[in-house]
Amino acid sequence: MRPLTATLAPLAAAALLAACATGPTGPDARTATIQRTANGVPHISAPDPETLAYAMAYAYAQDNVCMTADQLVTVRGERARWFGGATPGLLARRMFPNEQIDLFIAAHMDDAALERAWAGASVESQAMARGTVAGYNRYLADQAGKLPAACNSQPWVKPMTLAEFRRQGELTAVQAATAALADAVLGARPPAPTAATSSTAPERVDLADAAEAMREAGLLDSPLGSNAWAFGKDTTANGSGLLLGNPHFPWAGVNRFWQVHLTIPGNLDVMGVGIGSFPGVTIGFNKDVAWSHTVSTGKRFTLHELTLVPGNPTSYLIDGKPEKMTSRTVSVPVRAADGSQQTKSATLWSTRWGPVVVLPRAGLNWTASTAYALKDANLGNVRATDAALGFARARNVQDVREAMKNIGTPWVNTLAADRNGNTLYADVSVVPDVDAAQLQRCAPSRPAAALLPAAGLVVLDGSKSACDWRRDPASPVPGLIPIGRMPTAIRTDWVHNSNDGFFYTHPAQKWSGISPLVGDASVTRPRTRAGLLEIPDMLARGKATPQAVQAQLFADRNFMGHVTMPDLLAACTANPPASAEARDGCAALRGWDRTSSLDARGAHLFREFWRTARLIPGVYRVPFDPAQPVATPAGLKMDDPAIAAKVWESLTQAVKNVRTAGFALDATLGSVQRPLITSEPIPLHGGDEFEGVLNNLGNQFNPGITPKGLLIDYGTSYVQTVTFDARGPVAQGILTYGQSTNPASPHATDQLWLFSRKQWPVLPFHPEDVEKARVGEVLRLTRP
Repeated sequence: MRPLTATLAPLAAAALLAACATGPTGPDARTATIQRTANGVPHISAPDPETLAYAMAYAYAQDNVCMTADQLVTVRGERARWFGGATPGLLARRMFPNEQIDLFIAAHMDDAALERAWAGASVESQAMARGTVAGYNRYLADQAGKLPAACNSQPWVKPMTLAEFRRQGELTAVQAATAALADAVLGARPPAPTAATSSTAPERVDLADAAEAMREAGLLDSPLGSNAWAFGKDTTANGSGLLLGNPHFPWAGVNRFWQVHLTIPGNLDVMGVGIGSFPGVTIGFNKDVAWSHTVSTGKRFTLHELTLVPGNPTSYLIDGKPEKMTSRTVSVPVRAADGSQQTKSATLWSTRWGPVVVLPRAGLNWTASTAYALKDANLGNVRATDAALGFARARNVQDVREAMKNIGTPWVNTLAADRNGNTLYADVSVVPDVDAAQLQRCAPSRPAAALLPAAGLVVLDGSKSACDWRRDPASPVPGLIPIGRMPTAIRTDWVHNSNDGFFYTHPAQKWSGISPLVGDASVTRPRTRAGLLEIPDMLARGKATPQAVQAQLFADRNFMGHVTMPDLLAACTANPPASAEARDGCAALRGWDRTSSLDARGAHLFREFWRTARLIPGVYRVPFDPAQPVATPAGLKMDDPAIAAKVWESLTQAVKNVRTAGFALDATLGSVQRPLITSEPIPLHGGDEFEGVLNNLGNQFNPGITPKGLLIDYGTSYVQTVTFDARGPVAQGILTYGQSTNPASPHATDQLWLFSRKQWPVLPFHPEDVEKARVGEVLRLTRP
């Protein structure tokens, strides 16, 4: 594996050596300063990368030490030991019993392989990894016995090791593949001997249920989403670039963002947000360029259909020759209900392609004749830190594109704007190098092939070595698509992405020759349609400014409400429903302004109605037309009695749900929609994914209405607008949930109130502005 391009590693190493050669000496050589400004945002300056990461980890622990300690329990594989085997925990994007999490960690993590991968990272990245570990451990030592109540004096709070740091990065990288299918890995068992004499004909698969299973795993229509808009000099009022970043990430767990400003004088100066223990800025800006990410449609793994050796279900054929699977048994400690410790074990089976998996709802079972293995493209991906450093030092969007050549961004698009008025869209993420011809040439059995269009699963014929991923010499990582065959565009008008494919970057942007594993022309996100409508609408009123972009996002326009309500309300009048509840629903929705703003009356009723009505087969009056991705699908087919009956059933049930929860049908959304992460009654504006509200809020772990309202723990997380003037960046941003996961912190919910009030704080970047905005004393932190 070559984790870096030929240019990035020498440049990073040279930058580090230059910084060390010209930096301070004596006591200041290893000393960082941490200044906090409004809302607890730290501005960290250090003489070298290792000290910078040291101070960043220390400051992050000040805000989130218990969350980090909990995540370290996860990557150690000790959740069941401390918290009980049946207790649910978070693994990547899904909730699993702790026992399953620990067994998966024990099976998946290969510390020796990760150490080898990290040996290929730049000198600078390795230094930052060491600094992160030492900075966190310094905080634990400084605050022993004085940690927040959630983890103070707990036996599971231990210092971090470098191996555990690497494991955290690995878990982030594979969360869109192997980790999402942890139960499929653990559930793979050879068939019983009796299976050899039974029928091996594949069972009929419910493709709709297979798709739903992938949604539940977060692998189809992923709950992680985002919007990003970048405007160039042709469309901005000041002739410079302008970026809106609006990632939609969880409000709880290690995927939470954290604001930070990082400086190595004369070497690096970048501000934005990072995630967990990642030692850098993932979304942000410097003096010349701003960028954001959106989860892309690219595939991160392939499944391989194995033809098993007759009579030997643990051997498979490759080019007609048998190969034996390998097996490994792992064991983990599990705390029983009485507090005693037990040991649970699992045996995992692997092939040349990767671990054997079973996905029964997709019809992918281990039988006497067939099995399936998973090959994860992000396995051992340690390149993200170097890519982020390239972004941090970029002088323009061309430099941002250059920084992605190492194929280090694991599962996201990148959009950027620079001071010269150029914009960039790029899906240069980790995607297996499989083209359309290979999909045909390596097609599996017919039922398995049907899973790609139905459930997004790529299954290849695993009996042929020629069906492995292509190894293009142009790719720095064998088997991954190189940047030259990934979709990238630099424009001077605008680009956008809302998690559908690259086809909809801009109406005038054309593409060809891109692998279908990167994306296709489907539109599954109503937010894509909303963006393609709202951007031209905004520009028709005048050239783009930060204020105009902010107002557009927080107008909370409910796209699907605009699309469906005219037909629904017309039917309410022309052919009133028989149900009294549905008639009451009609009355309430007549007063709805078709937004998801705080004072919108009936928005919650529409959400509950559309949650189920959208799934009615044939519900749209005008079906989807790829030639009209904004205008279609549209309307409701209320002239069809059977469909109309189902629509009224959905409205009836929605009314019952709202009333059962204790809310009036015409209540304001702000009185219904509240955050799950705090008991504070903070009213929230925004709408769910399926409504097409750009300001997306979802109830990821608690679907539906509860007696406390629509409880939100996912969605708009860090939102920023950045443009440039003669001095540098002009930035405003909100970290919706605040910097700290400690309920006692003043920064636990302070920015939630700003978000609720639609107030965008200015982000101080220049040293004199930071000094003026500083709150509290400067912390000087010396690395041993």
